[in-house]
Amino acid sequence: NKIAAGEVIERPASVIKEMAENSIDAGATNIIIEIKNGGISFIRISDNGKGIKADDVELAFERHATSKIRSANDLDTVKSMGFRGEALASIAAIANVELVSKTETEPIGNRIVVEGGDILSFDEIGCSKGTTITVRNLFFNTPVRYKFLKQDSTESKYIKDWVQKVALANPEISIRLINDGKSIFYSTGNGKIEDIVYMIYGKEIKENLVKVNYEEENIKITGIIGNTLVGRDTRKDQIIFLNKRNTKNITLISSADQAFKGATGIGKYGFFILNIEMNANEYD
Repeated sequence: NKIAAGEVIERPASVIKEMAENSIDAGATNIIIEIKNGGISFIRISDNGKGIKADDVELAFERHATSKIRSANDLDTVKSMGFRGEALASIAAIANVELVSKTETEPIGNRIVVEGGDILSFDEIGCSKGTTITVRNLFFNTPVRYKFLKQDSTESKYIKDWVQKVALANPEISIRLINDGKSIFYSTGNGKIEDIVYMIYGKEIKENLVKVNYEEENIKITGIIGNTLVGRDTRKDQIIFLNKRNTKNITLISSADQAFKGATGIGKYGFFILNIEMNANEYD
């Protein structure tokens, strides 16, 4: 409760963020995200991660049950994407959620259906290793929040932007996004960030990249930077990850601007996608 961020679900993109981060924490190498109506009526996320044990399936929906921290000090060593253990409980409170999961060692999988925080059914089901979560009718019981959602196309755009950033931070994971039956983004998971840049930004940018691989003391910076031929009109292609989490930091952005100074042309911004790796006890 010391670090409770309260409710985490603001829009369909937040559901996808929480779920896909769970998939990454579960060691998935393949994640498929399907949405309909901008994720408002239907979201399904399937992964090939390690799955949830039968005994833990119901527990997963309890607030803080899956938390990775035992005391506030553990925040200094947290490596996983999720650590409060609130996501599933928060989503199940405002939607209809079906979770199907199987671990490698168990002979059969399990399926649970939760709506508005109540468990409606829990039974065994045949399935492959991993977890599939289907979320329907988001905010069905909180009409005020439902009213604040934007048009389907806007919500889809939020989702696509987020999915692309996760793919850039995790080039070794194959991620596919399917919107209303059409595949709109796919990364192969071959570990090459340049291939994902090609998918998102096109050939011209891919051909004008400089690879970054820098290490000093306990800080490692990897990624790519556009050369002087790549000048962008806005800052939206200046992306920084901290231990694979997308972060915004004015100091870092302006440092990069200094480095690009005069090289990209007047009124243009440099292009970069960088991941900073450092110990968790060195930042808040």
